[in-house]
Formats: sequence, C-alpha cells, structure tokens
Amino acid sequence: MQTPAAMVAGIVCAPLGLILVFTAVITPHWRECQVRAGRAWALRTDGLWESCLQVAESDFKVCWPVSGAYYRDAHVRWARGLLLSSLFLCGTGIVLASVGVRCWMDFPQRNVAGTSGLVVLVSGLLCLATLGLYVSNIQALGSNPKLVWHRGGSSLYFGWVGGGIQILGGAVLSLSFKRPKCPMCPTKAPSGDKDSYDISC
Repeated sequence: MQTPAAMVAGIVCAPLGLILVFTAVITPHWRECQVRAGRAWALRTDGLWESCLQVAESDFKVCWPVSGAYYRDAHVRWARGLLLSSLFLCGTGIVLASVGVRCWMDFPQRNVAGTSGLVVLVSGLLCLATLGLYVSNIQALGSNPKLVWHRGGSSLYFGWVGGGIQILGGAVLSLSFKRPKCPMCPTKAPSGDKDSYDISC
C-alpha cells in the first residue's frame, strides 16, 4: 500500500522539528549583548545552560555554566523545564508515528498515527509558548535593564523554526484520523453474496 502523503509529510517534519528545537536548547545564544572587556568590546551570550564571552575581532572565546541571578530567574527555569517537556513529547510522538504509519505493512493504524500528530502538535505549541515567554522577559532575566540592553540570539530562531515545523508535522499527521476515499473498495456487498468482507482502506 502507498503511504498517504499527509503521513509522509508528518514523519519528515516531526524529526526535523525535533532536531532544530534540540539545537536551540543546547546552544548558548538565547540572548546577547555588547560588554566592555578591558580595552576591547566583547559579545556576551546567555543560553539555558551556558554563557559565553567572545572578544570582538578575535578568536578568544570562553564559556561557563549559567550562574547568578540569571540562573536563578524563574523564567529561565521554566524555559528549561518546558523545552525538555517539548522534546520528550515530540520524541514520543515520533515513536507513535512510526508505529501508526507502518510503511512496512499493508494498512496503517490511523488512530495511532493521528494521536501521534496531536502529541507532536502540542509539543510544537509548547515550544513556541516557551520562546514567547522568554522573549517577553528577555531584558529582565537576572539583570538590570537600565544598565544592559539585550537582544535575541540565533538560538531563538532555531526554536521558532523548529516549533513551527513541529506544528506543521503534527497537523498533517492529525489528518490520519480521517479515512480517505478508496475507489477500489466496494461501497456495499454484492447482492446474494453470503460472504462479505469489511475492507479497511
């Protein structure tokens, strides 16, 4: 049996979104600002687990685990927990999708594939909601906004794109609940036939 296009799109988008969100989680570029490092300017970046400092026009870069007021900020802690939950949900959805689609068998399990779509969809929504919460408080995360002005870093873009792709993949997988029309399947059993079979396309 040919795998429906919606299922193919879903099982491609879900892992891609997972990889992008995972990249956002582990990279230390959630927010950045210019700071003075001696006589030179340096770029300070903060992530969920790591902070880095790179001197301008130089290869010198040093990173360390996040600490201080930024580490203790409730919004940062919530972002870590929610994004780990999002990754777990997306991984669970991918496992369910691989079971539901069943490309190696004649017919997919549509209810399992549709459920996987809902799980991946929730994962993407959770990711985008977490990013929105972080960005809306980016100036006040463990610092004095009157002294330092922060801007969003490149990690956020990985998260936005990954969450969007997860939502897309989850939405198309959710279409698996709808049984497609099968032109080869009889609409009703032939008259006079005592043996009738229920064909699930």
